[in-house]
Amino acid sequence: MSASSPPDAPGAQPASVTLARSLAYLVSQYPMLSMTFILREVLQLRALGFRIDTASINPPDRPPDRLTCQEREEAARTYCVKSHGLAGAANAHLQTFLRNLTGYWRGVRLIFALGGLDPKRLSLNFMYFTEALMVGQWMRIKRQSHLHVHLGSQAASVGLFVRHVFGFGYSLTVHGPDEFYDAQGQYLVQKIAAADFIVCISSYTRSQLMKLSPYIHWNKLIVSRLGVDPMLFSPLPQKAEPEVFEILCVGRLTPAKGQHLLIDAVEQLAQQGRRVRLRLVGNGPDESSLQERAALLEFPECVVFEGPVNQDRIRAHYAAADIFCLPSFAEGLPVVLMEAMSMRIPCVATNIMGIPELIRNGIDGLLVAPSDLDALVEALATLMDDKNLRERLGSSGRARILEHYDLHRNVTELASLFAERVKP
Repeated sequence: MSASSPPDAPGAQPASVTLARSLAYLVSQYPMLSMTFILREVLQLRALGFRIDTASINPPDRPPDRLTCQEREEAARTYCVKSHGLAGAANAHLQTFLRNLTGYWRGVRLIFALGGLDPKRLSLNFMYFTEALMVGQWMRIKRQSHLHVHLGSQAASVGLFVRHVFGFGYSLTVHGPDEFYDAQGQYLVQKIAAADFIVCISSYTRSQLMKLSPYIHWNKLIVSRLGVDPMLFSPLPQKAEPEVFEILCVGRLTPAKGQHLLIDAVEQLAQQGRRVRLRLVGNGPDESSLQERAALLEFPECVVFEGPVNQDRIRAHYAAADIFCLPSFAEGLPVVLMEAMSMRIPCVATNIMGIPELIRNGIDGLLVAPSDLDALVEALATLMDDKNLRERLGSSGRARILEHYDLHRNVTELASLFAERVKP
């Protein structure tokens, strides 16, 4: 391997590789359990004939023995920036300084243009700059000239530096809402201006970027929805009326997901004499407090903590569920709702952000106001009492996925966007 290569850079390609239908993907952490939709997208693009090289700032969120076979294969072919340490960073600085002095100084100037005199911001920007040099050198070795970044936060900041230093093409998929809470600190205005185009997973996401950007950049903002495989997440035969209603919630255990409110709702349902059980799939910073809350219930067995579950096992949890509930306080457009709907499970969610674009209240599921405990209890009780309503909402939800959130069709549309807008 040449001295200009990042150490152990996977699969360096010869100069003869065709660049058409080819791009690099950058993610903060890949593979990652809560971001499996990125893996599905990458695999689908490759199936459509694209050459996608993947890079991740951080290693996978689980050790190799806890990854699925597919995830292990993907991790093995992904360039992990932090795994190359100080030696890799120093090499990237040296090679860029020697080969691209003008670009190097553009990156240095960007550090101060973004950070001003704030020591913390300057330190973060120097880190982004360093990681960008490593990603840029990796892209040069892979003969890639366009970088696509998922999420508009830290990895997209690295991508912004890649754009300024190396002049590569630059695009984003923005999900929200986290990026919008500190738009200035995330440099969203600068990212919009620098990007060739931005994929928005919902109209709500596009509206928030419109709010931040001048009209001249609005043509960059393109809605391209996520999706699920309706053959993989396919309905099972209808079950008999359950003796114990199984409510499923899949997602990281964080304040934004509202799981504490869901436990409160289950407590009220149990106090009404209903036989109900809540299964929480996932882990996260709220896990301890949620377990402490559940232990205080009159019937603590009503709440079961399943922990994180890989994609090769998650369908079994959907199959056992009678209702899916996600009482979030903040969301982009949750793929777990799409998975449940695809399996014809009636859903209860909150009427926030991008969710009403997926679920039409009373048609494809039930939507309640965020934080409204009484409305949440009423929606769950209504579904428990009305089998016909469960079946109608489940069938309509499945049809909604087939019409608007089919993974193959939506990634095919994304591929057309890349083919049109990514310069070879």
